[in-house]
Amino acid sequence: MLHIIISDLPPMEDYTIHRVHFGKASESLHPQEELQVVMEEIPPSSHSMDADALQKLIHLLKATDDPLIQEQALIALSNSATFSVNQDIIGNLGGLSVIGGMLLDCAPAVKEKALNALNNLSMNIKNQEEIQVYIMQVCKNIESAPLNSDLQLAGLRLLTNMSVTNAYHYKMINKIPCFLHLLSEGSERTQIQVLKVLVNLSANPATTRHFLKAQVPSLLSFFDNCINRDILLRALVFAANLKKNVNNEDGITTEDEYSEDSVFSMLCRDSAAFAQKLASLLHHPDTDVKEQVVRILTQ
Repeated sequence: MLHIIISDLPPMEDYTIHRVHFGKASESLHPQEELQVVMEEIPPSSHSMDADALQKLIHLLKATDDPLIQEQALIALSNSATFSVNQDIIGNLGGLSVIGGMLLDCAPAVKEKALNALNNLSMNIKNQEEIQVYIMQVCKNIESAPLNSDLQLAGLRLLTNMSVTNAYHYKMINKIPCFLHLLSEGSERTQIQVLKVLVNLSANPATTRHFLKAQVPSLLSFFDNCINRDILLRALVFAANLKKNVNNEDGITTEDEYSEDSVFSMLCRDSAAFAQKLASLLHHPDTDVKEQVVRILTQ
C-alpha cells in the first residue's frame, strides 16, 4: 500500500567541456584553466573518480565565483554522487558545506546544480544530518524561484528525499501553504513533484492540523477521472493519509476552527462533492487508484 513516496534522483548530466592540456594543476593557473586540467584528469566514469579528483572539484568551488566553472564542477560532483562510495567521500571531504553554500547568493543555474548535487548526496543517511541545515534555505529558493522552473523542481526533489522520514518535517511545516499553492498553480510536472513532498509530510500526524487549516479552493479538482494518473494517485494518497490521521487523533476535528474553504472542510467534513468524486473514481481503470479510494472510504 502506497503511503510514502520513495526518494527522487535527478538525471545525470553531461559535464563534458572543450579541454586544453595544461599539465598538472598549479596554484598559478586561472580557475577556468584549473577546471580544464581537473576535468582532463577525471576518468570517463564518475564511478571511478577517486578522492583526489573529488577534492580538486571541491577546491575549485571554494576558489572561484565564476558561475560557469561552478556549474561544471557541481555537475561533475552531482554525477559522481550517484554512487554510494562517492557520497561518503564527498561528505568526508567537507563537500556538503561547500555545495550548500552555493544556495545563498549564486546564480539560479548554479543553485539548481547545487540542489541536484545535494539531492544525490542526500541518499546517504549520514549526509542528511548535515544537509538538513539547508532545508529552510531550500524552501526559500523554492518559494522565490519562477513557477515551474528547473530551480524550483530541483528544490522539491531534494525535499522529497529529506522528507522520507519524519526527522526533518518540522523544518518544512511552515511552508505547507507554499507547497499547496504550487499544487494549485503549477504545471503537471510541478504538481507531481510537490505531491511527492505532500504525501511524505501528510504521513506524519504532527503535520495534520497544519494541512487541515490550509485553504486550497482547487483541491477537489484533483480527484477526477480525467486527471493525470500520477497526479490523481498521489492526491488520493495525500487525502487518505490525512483522513487516517484525523480518525486516529483526538481533538483534531474541532470543526469551528476550520474555514469553509479549508482542506478539512473539503476532505473531512461531510462533503457531498468529495463523496461524489470518490464514488466516480471507484470505476477508475487503475487498480492503485481504486485501492486508495477504498482506503479513504473505509476510514
